[in-house]
Amino acid sequence: MTTTLVTHPACIGHAPPPGHPERPERLTAALKALEGDEFAALKRREAPLVTERALHRVHDATYVEEVLAAIPQSGYVQFDADTVGSPGTGEAIMRASGAVNLAADLVMAGETTNAFCAVRPPGHHALADRAMGFCLFNHVAVGAEHVRAVFGLSRVAVVDFDVHHGNGTQDMFYAKEGLFYASTHQSPLYPGTGRPEERGIANNILNVPLRPGAAGDEFRRAFTDILLPAVAGFRPEFLFISAGFDAHRDDPLANLRLDENDFGWATEALCTLAGQACGGRVVSSLEGGYDLDALGRSVRAHVLALMRA
Repeated sequence: MTTTLVTHPACIGHAPPPGHPERPERLTAALKALEGDEFAALKRREAPLVTERALHRVHDATYVEEVLAAIPQSGYVQFDADTVGSPGTGEAIMRASGAVNLAADLVMAGETTNAFCAVRPPGHHALADRAMGFCLFNHVAVGAEHVRAVFGLSRVAVVDFDVHHGNGTQDMFYAKEGLFYASTHQSPLYPGTGRPEERGIANNILNVPLRPGAAGDEFRRAFTDILLPAVAGFRPEFLFISAGFDAHRDDPLANLRLDENDFGWATEALCTLAGQACGGRVVSSLEGGYDLDALGRSVRAHVLALMRA
């Protein structure tokens, strides 16, 4: 069994203004956590640029063109109240989506069992035609449509345990019965979506909100009792993980009380499910996580669980 880390230095080059929580040091902390002897067996690949054709499967062509044209030569461009572009943003977002597609290709080819994409900015809030919540392109959605288009898969699932609901992924999947989106997230919290009654056209959306202050026991019950059976019932041929670690008790942007052991447990559970449903095909992509120490510990636990799968 093998795990591949897919990343690129350009993802550090996306540099919002000082004080912005989605800062380059996030990726530095994540990569530092994957150093040392215990990760000697981790394969490592550089992310390519995503093709515009792949982006157009989930994003409006006009939106893609406008985003890339807006990247400044210096200074910043504001896409929404929270989402800022810098001179390095264009390559970063193209490499981030490219990482997920490469990881999926490697898994489908049998060159790796699973993969973790250490990329930024995150993607799960990005809508088809709008940037939102630090996100410009929706990397896991790009990957999901990539494996459907290139490999002919018909049933692809995304599980999202970021503390914020991935409204962009849900919106892109809502009317496509071959795509399944399942999320645990704090509620109430930004962006205000993710209610249990949001079910999709074919019960292909599952939201399991957690109350502010919920700890690992509630998170694990939500997984065991609701989320895992629903994903297994969908019978996915490929599983993507939106791996946000901002549900950690030390994270400054929310109020859940998970720790890194909970993320490791969830990853193991998802890999077990994937082993039973789809030959272990799993690609994970970094979403949130804004306390650097907690992020590093969580990434370490997550990748170790992938490596044990």
